[in-house]
Amino acid sequence: MDTAEIRRRFLAHFENAGHTAVPSASLLLDDPNLLFVNAGMVPFKPYFLGQETPPYDRATSIQKCVRTPDIEDVGKTTRHGTFFEMCGNFSFGDYFKERAIELAWDLVTKPQSDGGWGFDEAKLYPSVYVDDHEAVALWKKITGLPDDRIARLGKSENYWSMGVPGPGGPCSEILIDRGPAYGADGDFSAEDRYLEFWNLVFMQDELSAVRSKEDFDIAGQLPKKNIDTGMGLERVAFMTQGVENMYEIDVMFPVIERAMELTGRKYGADPVDDVRFRVIADHVRSSMMLISDGVTPGNEARGYVLRRLLRRAVRSVRLLGYEDPALPELLPISRDKMGETYTDLHSDWERISRVAFAEEEAFRKTLASGTTIFDTAAAKVKKAGGTSLAGEQAFALHDTYGFPIDLTLEMASEAGLSVDEPGFRSLMAEQRDRAKADAKSKKGQHADTGVYRGILDEHGPTEWLAYETLATESRALALLSGGAPATVLGNGEVGEIVLDRTPFYAESGGQVADAGIIEFDGGRLEVLDVQRPVRGLVVHQVRVVDGELSADAVAGSGQLHAQVDPDWRTGARQAHSGTHVVHAALRQVLGPSALQSGSYNRPGYLRLDFGWTTGLSPAQVREIEDVSNHALRADLAVGAQYMTLPDAKEWGAVALFGETYDAGKVRVVEIGGPWSRELCGGTHVDHSSQIGTIVVTGEASVGSGNRRIEAFTGVEGFAYLAKERDVVGQLTGLLKTQPDDLVGRVGDLVERLRAAEKEIEKVRLAQLLSGGAELAAGAQDIGGVQVVAHRVDGAGGGDVRTLAMDVRGRLPHDAPGLVVVIGAADGKVSVVAALNEAAQARGLSANDLVRAVGPFIDGKGGGKADVAQGGGTDTSRLDEALAAVGATVAAAV
Repeated sequence: MDTAEIRRRFLAHFENAGHTAVPSASLLLDDPNLLFVNAGMVPFKPYFLGQETPPYDRATSIQKCVRTPDIEDVGKTTRHGTFFEMCGNFSFGDYFKERAIELAWDLVTKPQSDGGWGFDEAKLYPSVYVDDHEAVALWKKITGLPDDRIARLGKSENYWSMGVPGPGGPCSEILIDRGPAYGADGDFSAEDRYLEFWNLVFMQDELSAVRSKEDFDIAGQLPKKNIDTGMGLERVAFMTQGVENMYEIDVMFPVIERAMELTGRKYGADPVDDVRFRVIADHVRSSMMLISDGVTPGNEARGYVLRRLLRRAVRSVRLLGYEDPALPELLPISRDKMGETYTDLHSDWERISRVAFAEEEAFRKTLASGTTIFDTAAAKVKKAGGTSLAGEQAFALHDTYGFPIDLTLEMASEAGLSVDEPGFRSLMAEQRDRAKADAKSKKGQHADTGVYRGILDEHGPTEWLAYETLATESRALALLSGGAPATVLGNGEVGEIVLDRTPFYAESGGQVADAGIIEFDGGRLEVLDVQRPVRGLVVHQVRVVDGELSADAVAGSGQLHAQVDPDWRTGARQAHSGTHVVHAALRQVLGPSALQSGSYNRPGYLRLDFGWTTGLSPAQVREIEDVSNHALRADLAVGAQYMTLPDAKEWGAVALFGETYDAGKVRVVEIGGPWSRELCGGTHVDHSSQIGTIVVTGEASVGSGNRRIEAFTGVEGFAYLAKERDVVGQLTGLLKTQPDDLVGRVGDLVERLRAAEKEIEKVRLAQLLSGGAELAAGAQDIGGVQVVAHRVDGAGGGDVRTLAMDVRGRLPHDAPGLVVVIGAADGKVSVVAALNEAAQARGLSANDLVRAVGPFIDGKGGGKADVAQGGGTDTSRLDEALAAVGATVAAAV
């Protein structure tokens, strides 16, 4: 049974049982605890946590997922993969254990001729949480299995929680016995023998005092019991298709087959090669799906994961012996197989392939330079008698050249060295901690959301009125300091306040939070930031600028006046609408594949990141600016409508990468009808002319396959143009010309300056060489060899070589002669040794002379017997270096 049919039967089974089929969410979710969606239940978390009311009692989905902790295990086992599809069915206070077991068992065991999967009941083993006696009884009742066919496992295997206070519960898994070749009878810890492919979570408990995922208190029962299940599509596929593992199923093995054709190696012939083939199949697919959902390669977070996947895939192909670009050969194979379900892979192929191919090309270049750095470091370790590459060096290779640690480990092993892995891991941990601390500080310290969930549970969601008004009369619900409840905020102190209703826009969608004030009886607060640490709750970070705010006042019934700074909001609206205009102009100029991948808007300023692998020409940048400003002059209407996500996509609305949208209802902002339609929750102008102006100030790369446009809008845009006008005025005054002639005038000055610099260089070189004859004439005779050892202060490498070659040419040709010139400039030392043929015939070598000088200048070098050069960083011992030349010659002759 092919994967598409397994998927179809799963959805049909649960739709026939009254479930609403919910499309897969993006792999990218606005969740501070997750890089990617890593389980089928993640998009439904707000329903399970009681933050939102689900629009259905029963749902089913096949969710795209990526898990990253197991990257290094990919290919080594049958169960580790980065991208996978999780089939699930969910009940929100509707059916519970009995019906969940019935539905799962029916689909798994029903004959394929009747629409099921046809698994042999004799090979199936349910597992239950050891204390869940109810589940044991239900499994026996529904399946007729004897007691000894039901495995009882502990918390680590069969109790589900999120590791934080909230819902949890026991679970039951369906295991399949793959036979004694994969492990001992009854050894349920041997996952290859008893392979779990479906997990039924019975969400029934309210957890408190959570100390770890296995150590917690159960405060009581949930008011509504829920069902959350997850079934691994790839696992069912490889079991029904009669292959050994997930890498050999119909949507993945064709990539391995193409890799075999490219490399000439055979899958199944060598265990080491097999791991590489599986890495290729997994990482090519995962990378493609991540790029499809808007991730671009980078050095942080999601971008780094993608970069690592792509580079591991490319490296694996190279290790199998294929040196040419591999992704253009492999990625289309994966597209054709996965594109049967995810049609966006075909429609968005131009952008996906451009990003992937550019990253491979970049890695091919950095692989060469990074290998050179590694070889140098390894040689230095060996020369010093060491056996281990320092953690700092491994980290530098990772951080600067994108070398995965396993690549460094393999190269070190080939060089007969080990690597200080603990040191490397420690530096990686420090980097992660810095990144987390930075993100936490930028987001108002919302990493621990427990206190905010408590406020939400007690008071309900904030009434958010940012679209309707700039001012509200509000009531304070909570006062916080440092993420914990506070009793008072004194004058000058910074804390957080939660209101029952607010006009302030909370940072999201690239738009910064509103600025403004909150006034209370006897004082005033300056609003510094506004965030949504949990869905539905708006939190204001404030500084007390007048008076003292106490928790007693917050708990009272006194009203507060919340007022958004109107100038700030106007500037923010201009910038956000300007971003939509620039995005539409970008797509008009470059084509529909130029899609926004990120944005940032503050009053008067915007930046827009988009997937593109080559820099834009000045003409293209100017055209984007012209198209944008023509849209402003056309005074296009700006409006917002609410509709379902499928309707929005059918209407042509662009869903921006990295954003999370409500599957039930989304907000579509349109400018000029179909010219610009985007899903967006930001604040906007009413007509495009209100943006004022758009002045593009720059276009640059922000990583492989990603570009950035920056621009000013509104008053800030006019101010930027006025500053440029002033600069032009000053230049025309200095050069005594008209603005239209300014470019030509400056061009003439530049050409004259270049000509003057060339003349100066000629004079300087002539002065340098003028002493060549005198140096040759003053050569010192050492054992019959004419030796010139000379120091030139202020001379760089090029000058040193020029002088050395000139002096050598002035020495007698019929007698042995050599020249060593040492120059020092800007803290760097350059040395060049040049010998004539007679000196070489006496057994002298330019290489030996440069090596003799090296220890005195803290450097090294090399070359040929007639000419060699080197460099160093120690300028304090140049006279000793010159003396070493004479000593080396005397010892040799």
